[in-house]
Amino acid sequence: QVRLDQSGGGLVQPGGSLTLTCTASGNLRSVTEIAWYRQIPGKERDFIGRIVNNGGTNYGDSVKGRATIFRTNARNNAKDTVYLRMDRLREDDTAVYKCNALEDYYPYGDLEEREYWGSGSQVTVSG
Repeated sequence: QVRLDQSGGGLVQPGGSLTLTCTASGNLRSVTEIAWYRQIPGKERDFIGRIVNNGGTNYGDSVKGRATIFRTNARNNAKDTVYLRMDRLREDDTAVYKCNALEDYYPYGDLEEREYWGSGSQVTVSG
């Protein structure tokens, strides 16, 4: 089992920055990536970006150049802390931000994936 605990969020002025934290714990041996998404009521879930186990990252078009996903410590099979920094925030960045972990598993012999979600962090950009 994998647990994702989030922290951060809140009210930010336009043009400001914010860092969210996602701490994954449990058996992370088969977790392949940690990703960030956001959800605006009435809209489809928006992919922000991901970081894979070797540190590689990629980002969605809606935030490219303003989002940075990083670690400050190496991950291990019991704990992984991933950060999302958003810069030059705009009012349309207001959303609930959630982290997501993907895990490989083999329930019937073939590779499948399952995912875990954090509880979400409200980010409100207003000034």
